[in-house]
Amino acid sequence: MAPAAAGAGARGPAALLPPLPLPPLLLLPPLLLLPLLGAGLEVQRKFLSPTPTNNFALDGAGTRVYLAAVNRLYQLSGPNLTLEVEEAVGPVLDNPLCHAPQLPQASCEHPKVLTNNYNKLLQPDPAQGVLVVCGSIYQGFCQLRSMANISAVAVRFPPGGGGGGGEPVTVFPSMLNVAANHPNASTVGLVLRRGGDTRLLVAATYTGFGSPFFPRNQSLEDHRFENTPEIAIRALNARGDLARLFTFDINPSDDNIFKIKQGAKARHKLSFVRAFLHGGARRPAPAARRPYAYLALNSEANAGDKESPSHSLLARICLGGAAEPPLNGSAEPKKLTESYIQLGLRCGAAGGFTRLVSVCPARAAGGAERLFGVFARAGGGRPRSALCAFRFADIEEAIRAARSACFASAAAGAAVAVLDSVVQGTGPACERRNIQLQPEQLDCGAAHLQHPLAVINPVTATPVFTYNGLTSVAVASVNNYTVVFLGTANGGLLKINLDSSMKIISRRSISVAYGEPVHPIMQFDPSDSTYLYLMTSYQITRVKVATCNQYATCTECLAAADAYCGWCTMETRCSLQHECTNFTEASFWASASEGVQQCPSMTILESEINIDKENPALIIQINGTIPNLNGTNISCDYGNNIHTVARVAGDYVNQFIYCSLLPREKYPSFPDNQDHVIVETALRVNNKNIIWASFTIYDCKRTGNIYPKRACTSCLSTRWKCYWCPSKYMCVSNHSQCEDALQMKEKIDCPQIVPAPLDPVPTGASQDIIISLANATFSKDTALECHFGTERTFEARWVNSSAVQCSHVLLHTSEKSHLFPVSLQLKDKPDRFIDSPEMMTVEVYNCATGSADCSQCLGREDLGHRCIWSETSSSCRLNTESSQTSDVCPAPEIKKIEPLSGPLDGGTLLTIRGRNLGRRFSDVINAVKIGSVKCLPLKDRYVVSETIVCQTGEAQEVFSDMVTVNVSQEGKSRERYSYVLPMVQSIAPPNGPKAGGTRVTIKGSRLDVGSELHVLVNNSKECTDLSRNDTTITCTMPSVELTTAVRVCIQFENKSCANYNITFKYEKNPVITDINPKKSQISGGRIITLEGRGFELVQNVSMVVRGIGREQTNCKVHTDTVITCPSPAASNITMGSKPAPVDFYLNGRLYADDRPALDEEMYPEEALHISKFSLEYYADPQFFTAKKEKWIKHHPGEPLTLVIHKEPDNLGLESNEYQVKIGLISCEIQIVSDKVIHCSVNESLSTSERQLPVTIQVGKFNHTIAMLHLGGGETAIIVSIVICSILLVLSVVALFVFCTKSRRAERYWQKTLLQMEEMESQIREEIRKGFAELQTDMTDLTKELNRSQGIPFLEYKHFVTRTFFPKCSSLYEECYILPSQQLNSQVGSQVQETHPLLVGEWKIPENCRPNMEEGISLFSTLLNNKHFLIVFVHALEQQKDFAVRDRCNLASLLTIALHGKLEYYTSIMKDLLVDLIDASASKNPKLMLRRTESVVEKMLTNWMSICMYSYLRETVGEPFFLLICAIKQQINKGSIDAITGKARYTLNEEWLLRENIEAKPRNLNVSFQGCGMDSLSVRAMDTDTLSQVKEKILEAFCKNVPYSQWPRVEDVDLEWFATSTDSYILRDLDDTSVVEDGRKKLNTLAHYKIPEGASLAMSLLDKKDTTLSRVKDLDTEKYFHLVLPTDESTEHKKSHRQSHRKKVLPEIYLTRLLSTKGTLQKFLDDLFKAILSIRDDKPPVAVKYFFDFLEEQAEKRGITDPDTMHIWKTNSLPLRFWVNILKNPQFVFDIDKTDHIDACLSVIAQAFIDACSLSDLQLGKDSPTNKLLYAKEIPEYRKIVQRYYKQIHDMPPLSEQEMNAHLAEESRKYRNEFNTNVAMAEIYKYAKRYRSQIVTALDSNPTTKRTQLQHKFEQVIALMEDNIYECCSEA
Repeated sequence: MAPAAAGAGARGPAALLPPLPLPPLLLLPPLLLLPLLGAGLEVQRKFLSPTPTNNFALDGAGTRVYLAAVNRLYQLSGPNLTLEVEEAVGPVLDNPLCHAPQLPQASCEHPKVLTNNYNKLLQPDPAQGVLVVCGSIYQGFCQLRSMANISAVAVRFPPGGGGGGGEPVTVFPSMLNVAANHPNASTVGLVLRRGGDTRLLVAATYTGFGSPFFPRNQSLEDHRFENTPEIAIRALNARGDLARLFTFDINPSDDNIFKIKQGAKARHKLSFVRAFLHGGARRPAPAARRPYAYLALNSEANAGDKESPSHSLLARICLGGAAEPPLNGSAEPKKLTESYIQLGLRCGAAGGFTRLVSVCPARAAGGAERLFGVFARAGGGRPRSALCAFRFADIEEAIRAARSACFASAAAGAAVAVLDSVVQGTGPACERRNIQLQPEQLDCGAAHLQHPLAVINPVTATPVFTYNGLTSVAVASVNNYTVVFLGTANGGLLKINLDSSMKIISRRSISVAYGEPVHPIMQFDPSDSTYLYLMTSYQITRVKVATCNQYATCTECLAAADAYCGWCTMETRCSLQHECTNFTEASFWASASEGVQQCPSMTILESEINIDKENPALIIQINGTIPNLNGTNISCDYGNNIHTVARVAGDYVNQFIYCSLLPREKYPSFPDNQDHVIVETALRVNNKNIIWASFTIYDCKRTGNIYPKRACTSCLSTRWKCYWCPSKYMCVSNHSQCEDALQMKEKIDCPQIVPAPLDPVPTGASQDIIISLANATFSKDTALECHFGTERTFEARWVNSSAVQCSHVLLHTSEKSHLFPVSLQLKDKPDRFIDSPEMMTVEVYNCATGSADCSQCLGREDLGHRCIWSETSSSCRLNTESSQTSDVCPAPEIKKIEPLSGPLDGGTLLTIRGRNLGRRFSDVINAVKIGSVKCLPLKDRYVVSETIVCQTGEAQEVFSDMVTVNVSQEGKSRERYSYVLPMVQSIAPPNGPKAGGTRVTIKGSRLDVGSELHVLVNNSKECTDLSRNDTTITCTMPSVELTTAVRVCIQFENKSCANYNITFKYEKNPVITDINPKKSQISGGRIITLEGRGFELVQNVSMVVRGIGREQTNCKVHTDTVITCPSPAASNITMGSKPAPVDFYLNGRLYADDRPALDEEMYPEEALHISKFSLEYYADPQFFTAKKEKWIKHHPGEPLTLVIHKEPDNLGLESNEYQVKIGLISCEIQIVSDKVIHCSVNESLSTSERQLPVTIQVGKFNHTIAMLHLGGGETAIIVSIVICSILLVLSVVALFVFCTKSRRAERYWQKTLLQMEEMESQIREEIRKGFAELQTDMTDLTKELNRSQGIPFLEYKHFVTRTFFPKCSSLYEECYILPSQQLNSQVGSQVQETHPLLVGEWKIPENCRPNMEEGISLFSTLLNNKHFLIVFVHALEQQKDFAVRDRCNLASLLTIALHGKLEYYTSIMKDLLVDLIDASASKNPKLMLRRTESVVEKMLTNWMSICMYSYLRETVGEPFFLLICAIKQQINKGSIDAITGKARYTLNEEWLLRENIEAKPRNLNVSFQGCGMDSLSVRAMDTDTLSQVKEKILEAFCKNVPYSQWPRVEDVDLEWFATSTDSYILRDLDDTSVVEDGRKKLNTLAHYKIPEGASLAMSLLDKKDTTLSRVKDLDTEKYFHLVLPTDESTEHKKSHRQSHRKKVLPEIYLTRLLSTKGTLQKFLDDLFKAILSIRDDKPPVAVKYFFDFLEEQAEKRGITDPDTMHIWKTNSLPLRFWVNILKNPQFVFDIDKTDHIDACLSVIAQAFIDACSLSDLQLGKDSPTNKLLYAKEIPEYRKIVQRYYKQIHDMPPLSEQEMNAHLAEESRKYRNEFNTNVAMAEIYKYAKRYRSQIVTALDSNPTTKRTQLQHKFEQVIALMEDNIYECCSEA
């Protein structure tokens, strides 16, 4: 097996890995499905290891993969690489100087430490079902594990006792010391089968004393390797004698080892690469022979040593035949050393690639057996590695020749030597013995011959391929190619296709694991050789060897020259051979080796078909790889589902297909301006098109028509067979169609216009134009017309037989110049023209256009334009005069010059703009000067008269002057141009790294002159990103190869480069040697320190983490050797993932070691930059307070020390990396350990804020762990002062006074204790009594309640109207309050609630009724159209003035209108909800349905109300009603202030009566006249007002009557019969009322002194007394009941003691909240249980349906967060429906909801909301009591809510049919309850208000537009607008 050196060894001894157990995430590395498509390779599966990998192995069938990593073994299932078993095998306590602990007799005096276990050997033995696993611990100890389950040890070794006798087994170190015991020392092995016996061949690097692996500074005797050989064959019989397991002294002694003598070990440092079996190149009878065992290794021996001059060696050992006698027989088997022979392998020239890295034996293309090896160059040359292929025939020949030479040749010493350094060697040298060796002896040696041998001359091979950093090789022979797979040091995989001569045909590459070296051993999957397993530092990968499907065509497929890929003809795809159906049969699959010419194709023999041809047919010739088509179903496919029958002709070699052409009427149409159409046809075999070809259908008539101006020429020059017909003057396809068609055969024969140049013509001038003709065969009578473009036609007259005159041609143009085409048309044949192959044109010009000044006007003379400038009118006109006029223009006028300065050397491009700057370029060539210096104009940039661009000449001195332009007259510029001398003074910084990137600033003066500037380094490389101003130039220095001082020069205007003695020194590049720490938290911000040198050259540094880093972070340079960088935050990270590569950019240049350039032959995708550094990311640290509390109390002024606990992590944070703050004040850290941080605050924490956050920061990770609560600061100061004063007094006052004070204080303390205990017992007693009384009252109440009649449920229609319209809306004026009715003797007759939407007549005048009924009917039809309704709702919601109230109103009206079609209503609601979810998902999905701000949210509320009504009535109604009754009873038990409403017993702190009002109960005997009942005993309190007494009496008499039918308190009188003769009318206010503090006190029972058992009579008033309003409406300024309102002015008058008592004691009464809560708890629990439980007989169908809908929508949008689903469900049911019901019992029952009951229900509703919430309740002593009251119960309620949601989720899903049936039943049940016409009319009002917006929305929606819904809507408007508002006003 492969040595560990290639994996872990290359990295050096790793730091100790964490001991078990590892975090759970590490134990389950994720399986990765990565479609990394490279060029021709594909990563199919990956398995990541959290620790570095060492070895891997496959079982025989490839069904299991075994992976060994540091401290870990993994059993993976092939081919998916899913984890089956994981086993921890380290770290363990060990010491390399100690014997293995399995050696019982050995003790160890050296300290043992936790040591990582590196796997050294992993060899499966399928025959025995065991896996040999050897590690670096315990001196290289091995285990035999079960291949079926690697966690099970198959054989316990060493065994406890021997054999059957039970004798103890003697264990020797040699049985235990098998593998190398150092991470970097190599071990390889092979399992060998000899008959029924199994052996293990092991080769291991020596790690004992004297080797570099031996512990330093230890000169002790080396126990480890005194008997351990470098190579040994050991016993591996798991079922045999275990006493001999792993022994190599099998029989006879020492016959199976190869051991180097102790003194020679230093000269022979062997490093093993691979062990493998190979049968040899020439074996006569393979069945009779065993294969050889080969060992590939490297020797570190001296180069001059005669025994091994080559570093790379191949050793061979014979294994003995299968027919040999048993091992314990008489025959002596061959010793290992007898057959051992080694020879060198040389790749390339001597001294080139000397170190062997990886080998692979394989049969190459052509059948030759070869050994492929990857070799590395020992020195620093390039390329660094090479691939060589050695022929096994050469190797075997060299071995036989060497053995023969050793015994038969005189010059033996030159060819072969005996290895005398081996313990079992037989002699120092070869000798000539003249003996004839047998073939067996030539191959394997013999006991009497010298052994072991070393061949002197190496076997050589020329490198097949060179590359940088090759690490492994695997080879396959496929389809006449040799395919070589090469792993690289940067995690890449190359695939090279070689032909039989070992030439590279193609190569591909892929990146498998970036930056991780590929392990030297790669293996093909035994079950499917098209997959390759390879291992990198942290993963094992299964790679598909070819991605053939990336090639779309056969040509691409075969041209790719990929040995694995070929064209599957009948499936028309590029595939692997075995993936193609019938690939074993001939011509079904073409391989790349056959060449592109074998691609299947077809040729149409006559591919050009005339459109007029009769009955055409296609003859198709078949080419390339196509199977015999005889007997298959074939046809020709023309596309568009057009097929014609085809038949096969010819033999298999030359197949022909005959095919009918597609019918004439199905010919494709000709493209515009084209005389042919190309038709593609395919050969269709068995309903699949396999090959394609094209043919052409042409039409000669179109040829002439397409090019009418050269019809004849085109006709005779086209590639089709076309003829020109002069008589018809047209192109024909058949000469038989025209008599004179054969007269003209060449295009040169065509009649055509001979083009001649014509003089320019002024616009509007009449002129005759002569046109010459060639080949004119026309008669003089042929009428022609002259054409000059579109619609410009003039008469043509024959001048002679070859010339025509166009008479009186008059052409116009408004442009400066226009070209008109000239052509001749046959007058009697429209659209027939005489050919004009080269179009003849005439130019028409207009002087008045395009000439702004004199120069431009007169300059047109060069163009032939006769124009003249008129100075008087400043215009250009046609020169109509024959005489020559003045052509002198005004002097040039220069308006602007730029730039205004330039260097003395000249070369500046000076731009001059103005007027009359010359008529032509020749005018200005020598006309421009700056003073006396010439400026040379540039021709290509000259614009006549307007612009001159010239290059300034050289000046001798600095000066400035005007620019002159002399064109017949001289013009001067107003501005002056200056010649200046730029000066450069300095460059900063003066040095920088040779990698470039230094930003330099060059200072000087006049540096902004001229038009162009360059800064050059050494006159060659340019300084880039240049910017400049008058005094500075800033640019970025380029990179250079060498460190040197360079000249920096400034080049103005591409002239000579001026140096100014400025130099810049290139220094060595900065070197980063290390980074620390190498770990970061995910949030980033950890300070990473870069160590190195040369950092003073760095101006800016940035850090990038590739792959997972979120952003680039900027670093800071501190000193020449230190840079610090904050680590970037990470994304896409899982704990335990491998280290991420880190890059640094120094001065904007990617930092890399100074390495030579990449190979020229390297592909771009292979030239990957490998990061030198890496960073591991771990989860952010977790902190919490000692007791995980969220609140910490602290008194200001006291010292504060915080103890913060920390979860263990792998970050290794230092104390200075933590920062703790309390608010903005730092907490000084004093102690830091793995688990605890101590910090203290020395300064005062006094602040205006009472709460300060305690935050801990690590880098960018910032976490608030608690809140610090500052308590009693002022009180503490006061107390401190008082105590100090007392102490001062006590020091002066006598001891007697002190004692007296002490006793008094003690008495006071005891008294206070007694008071507190008494108060506690009172509260306890109060709760107990209250609960007992309430239970008694509620038991009586429950008995009285009759389930059918006792609970006053509202009817469904009233429930709906109250729920849908909770407040008065614009729909109607009156609220839903039920009208009162006087109580008659038959109490209980129901009074109907009146509501406009309840069934009744639709009140509209008769004159409006027909139109409105029809309009409403049509509108109803529209609302029942889904598309209309959705567009309607969306259109209204988009209007800004469509308020929330309107939205809710519309939703409720729609619910009423569609109540009879709940299925339709539900589908509308779902569609609108989907839109709402889409809108929410893009923002914050958790906020969805939180409020009711849209139509659909109110629709959902209404839908829930409808669907849950039955459940509410049958299940929740009774416990809810009992709770309300219980609250009422409990409140009535104590005093209630009639004016403020505050009571002794309540749940709401704001309604608590914070006074101790003594109230005594009074039982009164009351009769009620007109009620028809006997007198009743009514319980009241003596503190009750008379109105309160009346309410209690009415409640007693009317308890079985709905509240709407009770008389009101104002309507009854109460009379007290004090004696038989005296009676009093009792009122709240009368003449006897008491006045206190200017306020009148309401009368109470105590005021009237009414005794217990008094007789009272209540009667209905004949006439209502309106003089007294309701008590609670009285003015608190004038009246009070129990408590006077607090008044600040009176407060000061009271004594200090009273004041203090008033201020402090009211808080004591808060305990009454607890008393009330405890009394009501059972009723509340019953209610919550009823709401949050599922009855089997009444499952909540609607809830299940809606929750499933929400889950489905979340799944569609990829929302997987369970919290989001919980919030959606909570917002849609508990918060939307139940909380509404809990707060508003009057929606369900016909009862009186007082303000006080409302306040109590608010507290209960808040508790229900908290129970459904997910956020933690952050409660403290300052939290509101309304939240604190139920804080203890909330967690339990939450569990009930979550269980309820889970039960709903687990219910069987509901089909649409079931839900629709349920909804239909609900609709049917309450049919005809509502007046839908009224609802429709109200909805219509909205439609009318937003009519135009709705019409626009309907128009813009394609569906509604197509169905013309906007017109139907307009019809509704038309019908309804017939005086609708007048009608309604009348109504």
